[in-house]
Amino acid sequence: MANQQDLTKGRVMHTMSLFALPMIFGNLLQQGYNIVDTWVVGHMVGPDALAAVGAAFALMTFLTSVLLGLCMGSGTVFSLCFGRQDRKELQDSICASFLLLAAVAAALTALSLLGVDALVRWMQIPQEITRMTRDYLVLVFWGIPAVAAYNFFAAYLKAVGNSFIPLVFLGVSTVSNILLDLLFVAVFSWGTHGAAFATVISQYLAALGIGLFVLAGEPTMRRAFRRFQVQKGCLATIASYSVLTCMQQSVMNLGILLVQGLVNSFGTVVMAAFAAAVKIEAFAYMPAQEYANAFSTFIAQNKGAGQQKRVSCGIRCAVFTVLCYCLAVSLLIWVLAEPMMLIFIKAAQTAILLEGIRYLRIVAPFYCGIGCLFLFYGLYRALGKPSMSVVLTVISLGTRVVLAYALAPTVGAAGIWWAIPIGWGLADLTGLLYYVMRMRK
Repeated sequence: MANQQDLTKGRVMHTMSLFALPMIFGNLLQQGYNIVDTWVVGHMVGPDALAAVGAAFALMTFLTSVLLGLCMGSGTVFSLCFGRQDRKELQDSICASFLLLAAVAAALTALSLLGVDALVRWMQIPQEITRMTRDYLVLVFWGIPAVAAYNFFAAYLKAVGNSFIPLVFLGVSTVSNILLDLLFVAVFSWGTHGAAFATVISQYLAALGIGLFVLAGEPTMRRAFRRFQVQKGCLATIASYSVLTCMQQSVMNLGILLVQGLVNSFGTVVMAAFAAAVKIEAFAYMPAQEYANAFSTFIAQNKGAGQQKRVSCGIRCAVFTVLCYCLAVSLLIWVLAEPMMLIFIKAAQTAILLEGIRYLRIVAPFYCGIGCLFLFYGLYRALGKPSMSVVLTVISLGTRVVLAYALAPTVGAAGIWWAIPIGWGLADLTGLLYYVMRMRK
């Protein structure tokens, strides 16, 4: 298959960076869509709509994190099989992963639709935007199966060294999402309903496109689906990686959702500021997350092939790259916080603008913390220690939630913002100590 890359050969820095670049570009495309979506809703519908979509985005991120975790865990197993050149086990893993993911996606969609009212109440959505948020969620919940399908096929392609094709279909999805956003919201004036329709349609375009491409062009995937057999041992292996990675992703996003609920209690001004600032922040540091995911695939392939020296060298290269990037982007966000917020917020909305700037200038200097944490997640997942990723997530998000709820009543919203980098720092320290004491042996 074109663009398939064996990560067990070649110069380490060059190989890992070349593999990571399409994943980073894909992430930037996705974040670019999120920015356009936020801009369209914030400027063409209003601050209430921006707050509603921002709150719904936090919930959807949590729900889809379950699926992303399953796909990431499966991708690690695929990478190990590919590194060992064990095609039979790779096919068995594909079948087991698909069965598990399909069952979870179906259950998640049904439960989300049935429990939408309870979810809205639990999130403490202000009364004036409750109906808007609920209606938006009902529509975007129908996109959950598409999210599962796209990420399943993308995880397989990335596991065998093809990070380019997922970028292509993500690009198609992003462009169609932006165009449909402008059509439905700006031209047809459908408000948040239009933004939801645009999201769901583009998700199914990406899922259908990448699925057809992989089935047509990848013999291993075709053989797996043609004989579709689920081995108990293989299902157990997939589950051991996927469930723990799913827990890690879910705990992480549950913590974010709990913080979102606290933010919601401060009203629509803080909600709108948080929604806009988080979009800027995601655009800034999420490339480090994608690089860490590429790093994880690199480590898994080389571990499967028994290339321990390349594993050690890959760790050093990844830490250097992520730290350099995070330092540069921290400086950029600090300096440009106000003009970046003005992309989403009108200058006349002074209270929202100032709160968003305060958030960015508190959190941005500590992006190296989240960058290193992403690397720890990827490393321990690839080395067969996904439970350690769960521990680090619990420490990071647990600290963040506890401190946020403790400080908010006296310090205000700034207490929520300061809890974020403190949680990153404690988790990084734990991950480093564990590596020094246990993993280096």
